[in-house]
Amino acid sequence: MLLNEWIKGGLLAVIGVCSGLLVSGGVFTVILSVGLVPRFAGKTHTGDRIFLYEEMVVLGTLAGNFLSVFGYSGHLSRKLYEIFPAAGGVWQMLTGCLTVMFGLFAGIFVGCLALAIAEMLDTIPIFARRTGFRHGLGIAVLSVALGKLAGSLYYFLGGFAGH
Repeated sequence: MLLNEWIKGGLLAVIGVCSGLLVSGGVFTVILSVGLVPRFAGKTHTGDRIFLYEEMVVLGTLAGNFLSVFGYSGHLSRKLYEIFPAAGGVWQMLTGCLTVMFGLFAGIFVGCLALAIAEMLDTIPIFARRTGFRHGLGIAVLSVALGKLAGSLYYFLGGFAGH
């Protein structure tokens, strides 16, 4: 019986790691396909640090994955408050500043990603012209957008949420 549970646990671990690798690979592919990292390096004239940018994207994605899997329960903040009870206000101010910084950087990243994707959409008419796909392009783009909307509504209204 115990061996059966170990096999199930191991299989679930392998499936989880493989799924995580696929999802993070998809995230990296989107970021690289829209040319976000070279665009940052070009705009800031820091092309010699492009590998640092790429490493920071990977580390940020991994940190986000770990936080989403393991979560943040506030255990560290409670322990620090128990050790240093007089530093409670300082700890609250520090976490507030970190939250504001995260919001600022996340907003900058999402804005840059949205602009990069919008620039990529400029390639659709060029693709249509070169392939001879003249009629129905608007309907195809509208169908993709409506499908994305329907899937999002289904997900957020409880279809895939699993709750």
